[in-house]
Amino acid sequence: MSYEMIAIFMFASMMLMLMTGQRVFGAIGGVAAVAALTLWGTGGSDIPFSSAMKLMKWYPLLTLPMFIFMGYVLSESKIADDLYKMFHVWMGPLNGGLAIGTIGLMVLVSAMNGLSVAGMAIGATIALPELLRRGYDKKMVTGVIQAGSSLGILVPPSVVLVLYAMIARQPVGQLWLAGVVPGLMMAAMFIIYIVIRCKLNPALGPALPVEERNHSMSEKLALLRAGLLPIVIFFAMMIPFVNGWTSLVESSAIGALTAFLAAVVKRRMTREVFENSVRNTLLISCMFMWIILAALGFGAVFDGLGAVRAIDNLFTEQLGLDPWMILILMQLSFLIMGTFLDDTAMLVIVAPLYVPLVKMLGFDLIWYGVLYTITTQIAYMTPPFGYNLFLMRAMAPKEITLKDIYGSILPFVLVMILALALIMIFPQIALWLPEYVYAR
Repeated sequence: MSYEMIAIFMFASMMLMLMTGQRVFGAIGGVAAVAALTLWGTGGSDIPFSSAMKLMKWYPLLTLPMFIFMGYVLSESKIADDLYKMFHVWMGPLNGGLAIGTIGLMVLVSAMNGLSVAGMAIGATIALPELLRRGYDKKMVTGVIQAGSSLGILVPPSVVLVLYAMIARQPVGQLWLAGVVPGLMMAAMFIIYIVIRCKLNPALGPALPVEERNHSMSEKLALLRAGLLPIVIFFAMMIPFVNGWTSLVESSAIGALTAFLAAVVKRRMTREVFENSVRNTLLISCMFMWIILAALGFGAVFDGLGAVRAIDNLFTEQLGLDPWMILILMQLSFLIMGTFLDDTAMLVIVAPLYVPLVKMLGFDLIWYGVLYTITTQIAYMTPPFGYNLFLMRAMAPKEITLKDIYGSILPFVLVMILALALIMIFPQIALWLPEYVYAR
């Protein structure tokens, strides 16, 4: 059997195992292990061992449990709830103001946690019931929460970008900085859409009644101070890193410690909060480490087969496609896979093929990491089987039907596609900040 056919057989086997409901790391790592032992005999056992050593020696991986712990502390101690109260009071007098505040909440939750699922959970449990109670259109607010949660894997500290950095062998710090401007740009585009939509039809997002706006300035400032605490934590962590005073790992430790101290000072660090935060941190961190280990093993087998060179030859020599056409086809494949896989699974499945291929085609791997994150989030929200659609169905109240959820997402998907196109046409949107910071 040719190496190309072996590579295709491996890929097909892995997809089949995933479709039968196997765990991601088990499907990917199992196929890699069987292929390695079949191709190279007992010598193939060196591949997972070598991958494990790479994983254990990768110093930036220490940021993963730090940032996950920071996010869970802020969430479990209800500091994230203060954010929404702040937005509720300050933005409520505007038409669509609470929806705009929800986008702001999602951006800050993303900066606290780095996981899109966390943003979805907080938005669905805190913001959604309040928006519905205030008479907001259920389709619009459902779309707002799904779209806002998509910022979770783009705005730093993105956990998924840490995984991409490991697989693509790129600096985590540069990837995080590359996600800042695109993430804020997408948030701004969502807000502009909400403002225009509520201007044209105020009934979609009514302003708060006058009697509920009667807060004294001292009350507003107190809420502002409480709500801005997560922003202070974020800047306490990022400013030393951006200025080169601390390493990435040291900054993550500052973030985790500052969040812990904030919960202690506010007298919210109970035994239950601490146990839940530590337990969830351990679960998520172990899950990601198993997935990275499996992906590295699978990638090593693919490299040994020369599959990437064969695919590059197929696209460029035999089919005569130019690099941009190949890149667009790759992005379309993410949209298809996103109907039944999550972002982590998509990355570890195609990374052994796509990342080296992108490099061969002459594209910047930092820029491509941003394209990947946006495309996978679009895929998450694309019917019929988008991952976020079913998460929302599980968390939303009964009055919101699956039809409402499907109908809510179209305008936000179009906004995200526009953002993706802008970043593809103007790569400096993503690359300007990391180039500026690292040049200093």
